[in-house]
Amino acid sequence: MCAQSMPPTHRAGAPRRHTEREPVANKPNPGKQTLHLRSHSRYDVQSSSATTSHQPAAAAPLTSDCDPLCLSSPSASFFWPGWPSLPGAAPMAESQPAPVQVGEKRGCPEDEDAPTKKPRVEKDHKNGGPPRQDGEEEPEGEDGDGEEDGETFADMMKHGLTELDVGILKYVSDHEGFSGILKERYSDFVVHEINKQGKIVHLDDLTIPAEPAEEVTEAPQLPEESDVLTEEQKKQLGELQLFKNKEDNVSIEVMDDTKEKRTLVHKAIKTQFPGLETKTEEKEGRKFIVAYHAAGKKALAAPRKHFWPKNRGSFCHFVLYKENKDTMDAINVLSKFLRLRPNMFSYMGTKDKRAITVQEIAVLKITAERLAHLNKCLMNLKLGNFCYKNHPLKLGELQGNHFTVVIRNISGTDEQVHQALTSLKQTGFINYYGMQRFGTTAVPTQQVGRAILKNDWNEVVDLILKPRPGAEKEFLVRCREEWAKTQDPEASLKKLPNKRCVEGQLLRGLSMYGKKNIVTAFGLIPRNNRLMYIHSYQSVVWNTMVSRRIEAFGLKAVEGDLVLRGTTAHLLSAEEAETCPIHDVVMPLPGYDVIYPSHHVGKGYRELLSADGLDIDNMRHKVKDYSLAGAYRRIIIRPSDVSWEVIQYDDPRISLVHSDFEKLENKPAPVFNKEGKYQALRMEFSLPPSTYATMAIREVLKLDTSIKKQTQLNTTWFN
Repeated sequence: MCAQSMPPTHRAGAPRRHTEREPVANKPNPGKQTLHLRSHSRYDVQSSSATTSHQPAAAAPLTSDCDPLCLSSPSASFFWPGWPSLPGAAPMAESQPAPVQVGEKRGCPEDEDAPTKKPRVEKDHKNGGPPRQDGEEEPEGEDGDGEEDGETFADMMKHGLTELDVGILKYVSDHEGFSGILKERYSDFVVHEINKQGKIVHLDDLTIPAEPAEEVTEAPQLPEESDVLTEEQKKQLGELQLFKNKEDNVSIEVMDDTKEKRTLVHKAIKTQFPGLETKTEEKEGRKFIVAYHAAGKKALAAPRKHFWPKNRGSFCHFVLYKENKDTMDAINVLSKFLRLRPNMFSYMGTKDKRAITVQEIAVLKITAERLAHLNKCLMNLKLGNFCYKNHPLKLGELQGNHFTVVIRNISGTDEQVHQALTSLKQTGFINYYGMQRFGTTAVPTQQVGRAILKNDWNEVVDLILKPRPGAEKEFLVRCREEWAKTQDPEASLKKLPNKRCVEGQLLRGLSMYGKKNIVTAFGLIPRNNRLMYIHSYQSVVWNTMVSRRIEAFGLKAVEGDLVLRGTTAHLLSAEEAETCPIHDVVMPLPGYDVIYPSHHVGKGYRELLSADGLDIDNMRHKVKDYSLAGAYRRIIIRPSDVSWEVIQYDDPRISLVHSDFEKLENKPAPVFNKEGKYQALRMEFSLPPSTYATMAIREVLKLDTSIKKQTQLNTTWFN
């Protein structure tokens, strides 16, 4: 993932928008095209919900910080921003949070899931699922001798995967595809959570809820919190809070020295200036309250116990509006300013980074007033719609997400657009796992997963550590070369400036436990990342079998198909199939506790796994974590609330969506020029948990979403 430092100063009370730039395409010489792409967290736009432990934290957002994403039909050009750099393996979760400044990113450890015990309906992580273990950006390091290998991004990606490699083969409609640019600006992709009551979550109220009437006490009359600090003191504290003098402190002399007065000053500072800590000091017989910036470990220390009314709900629920920041980054920033651990917050799912997203958050025993004060000093974040409840939020409680997507500069005619969106609305799209599930390098994650399931641990190590074609950071190339030459984990580990990547964790485990104890050594990789490998293999199998199912029987239910009755799979009879809609048909991910379709496509599961050296009747593993119960997943998803319009515009820099924050600021909605020189498609739709919005967009535009294919098209277009 890419951690961007941001300037500490900004307009108070407003989410600060990033400057958005054009795709980076430099031409070193007229004869050679080099595309420069940054490495960010792994790409995904999907709507999903919580899973049990056998579902990987594999999905992550479209996360380019700067560059647009051009989607096209196979005959057009394409640019996909922020493609990740997966070292043939799962991205690593950071092991510890690090102190950050305002707007910076900070990782945080995730709780490990419990072992899987029974199958369930398939649910994913992004936009409604459990917090993912963020892909760790490869550590900064010297580029060896500083030599350029001269390999373009297209050269690097010629070793990558295509949709064909992961079983994504079919479309449900026969309309003609067209090209367009997705996420030219992050404001072109807006996600609103749909809560468990089925209501689309909006930020539309910044007021603080009134306290219960019975909370009136007979305490002596004291000044209001806002009155105990002078304007000069507030100015000094504000500068301290915004890091202008973070190494300094502000001392406030308590003239009327009573415990009540000191308590009021302490409370006023902490309430009005979140992120500051206070203490009382005595100097020359005079009492001072000293405010200082709570950073690092002090910011993560357990919060002090404050009085909390019994008749007030223990959890403050609020709506979090964020721009160009992923959910865990936002939680880390809130945690630092409130001096809380991140696990004090709860939410129903994580949301995309390169987007504007709105979701509900809950925090334990923090007042709405303290949260509201954060709006003065946070960038790209806004908090509102506060209320108190007696329960936290639970992962997966949401009903889905509502998407507003702008695809700019489209080439399709009105008729093409109408056909594409009508098909999406009436029929839907194939519920494939997207390309982001399988990595981007010459060693796909599903190959590692297959080796784990086969209990072939030498192959697991070889796949992760061996040299591979394609461009990589120089220190990783040196590490792999050292491993291939010496098979010495300690010598190979020395080639890595940062040991937290997958390769570093595995080499550290091998150096600690030896090459004869690979299972234990492999266990040093965080659990969610290890599970991602085997779930990636499951996903390839599912995609492949669904393509065969669509090829064989089309979009109608047939005898031997599976449907869910509650959480139990049921085989359709010929009579039942006559009246069963295709949207109810499910296909299993392979596991020890699922059943398979009884027709010939279902029997193909056994053949496919057998060809990979696996026994479909024995999916339990010697290591409990790698035993797969299986799951069921609908093969066709039909979005709800689908609407669209084709709009004309002249300025590519203007937003084409009226955001919640702009509405709160009473800013006018965008006005479109009917004679504008550019044409955009603005579409809205809602997706249930566990579905990838990229697969819906694929169906509309009829594009190949693989990096390999689109980079080839893009490079041809640039040249």
